[in-house]
Amino acid sequence: MNYPNGKKNTAKKTRAVKSGLGNKIYGNRGMTLEEDINTTNQYYLEADKAVIHKKPTPVQIVNVNYPKRSAAVITEAYFKQASTTDYNGIYRKKYIDFEAKETKNKTLFPLANIHDHQIKHMKSAADHGGICFLIVRFRVYNETYYLPLEKLLLFWNDKLNGGKKSISYQQMKQEGYLIPFHYQARVDYLAIIDKLYF
Repeated sequence: MNYPNGKKNTAKKTRAVKSGLGNKIYGNRGMTLEEDINTTNQYYLEADKAVIHKKPTPVQIVNVNYPKRSAAVITEAYFKQASTTDYNGIYRKKYIDFEAKETKNKTLFPLANIHDHQIKHMKSAADHGGICFLIVRFRVYNETYYLPLEKLLLFWNDKLNGGKKSISYQQMKQEGYLIPFHYQARVDYLAIIDKLYF
């Protein structure tokens, strides 16, 4: 199907996937975690619930090719600096800051997917009263979890002290909070924040 902007619909077809919650079946919406969070944040904004956005990654453009006046092609660019976390904003007068990750792994989430500077950034924001957390989606189960920074730090510090370099799926289920899918707020992490902080 073509849309008014002239682009074709490239969304993947829906298929049913068991969620692990009894016999409930959710459609695999063909969306990435980032797309689901962006859709959720847009809903929060339009419903006047919160103002949370994806942070742009700072890039230094080095070379641009101009094949014609109306089309410029960037041929060389570099990241200016290491990015902090994926999302930030404000909710109920509280600063919100979080990182979002997906994994195809069935049994664990590798901590190598998170970087030291991101942990330092979240710790600093939390020390100043911010609410910081990690959102992880296990794609094979189509399950998304909210992991508070305090819990993430326990796993992180264990890794630094020679312990496990990952969070097992079972640990994520025990220590994290399952975020149920909703039509408008696909990744309704504010519902978890309400339970934990308000």
